[in-house]
Amino acid sequence: MVIRAGPRRSVSAMPNRAPPTIPKVVLFDMDDTIFDHRFAVRQALARVRRDDARLSRSTLAGLLGEYDRLLEAVHPDVLAGRMTHAEARRERFRKLFEWSGARLPERELALVASSYRAFYQAARRPVPGAPELLRWLRRRATVGVVSNNHTDEQNDKLRALGLDGEVDFLLTSEDAGVEKPDPAIFRRALELAGAEAHDAVMVGDNWPADVEGALAAGIRPVWLNPSRRPRPPGRPAVAELLGLRPIREVASRLDPSAEEA
Repeated sequence: MVIRAGPRRSVSAMPNRAPPTIPKVVLFDMDDTIFDHRFAVRQALARVRRDDARLSRSTLAGLLGEYDRLLEAVHPDVLAGRMTHAEARRERFRKLFEWSGARLPERELALVASSYRAFYQAARRPVPGAPELLRWLRRRATVGVVSNNHTDEQNDKLRALGLDGEVDFLLTSEDAGVEKPDPAIFRRALELAGAEAHDAVMVGDNWPADVEGALAAGIRPVWLNPSRRPRPPGRPAVAELLGLRPIREVASRLDPSAEEA
């Protein structure tokens, strides 16, 4: 867990409009909210597929869908400490190749998984608009990241993106001892921020983890939904964002008085 200096507030207004009310605390998910995980996965899988004809039997879209499914299936074992990240990566590729109709010996599997990791790291980038938004918000609010992952992994992403100086704290499920959507991880984030639930907003792309988790903790959620997925049936309307820019639009959705979607 990383904790940094408190927020630097500004009363400067946006031009031609009364400034929105920014909550005291703005919490963000990490992957596919400020770090473009899907882009890195797509780029890395495309490179592995190009280099290995056995994966070329499947379309890139098909590989991405199966890899996402395998990631979701194995990630809980990583969070629980039953697998390392490297072991989980090898297991995903073992099953991905089997899904494509091939079996790899262990040594070859390790090389493929290692190559994928290198391609993934080379493709790391922020979600468009994230750096500018974080810099803008930190002059007005406390900014925290709440993530279901290991602390070293998420700190490495922040450093790679040059965003480690743009957040006041990072709280992972590893440090908190619980995972989103458990409200306890959100309550711990509020403790770190020195705030109450009504002072905060949570921005994230994952409905169950970020939206439902925030609601359970009494925090107002803002759903980052660039693919315009439908809201789960029977669930309450919440504020939505299609992206993290322009800042004026994002700020208007963070305003507690904003009309819900």
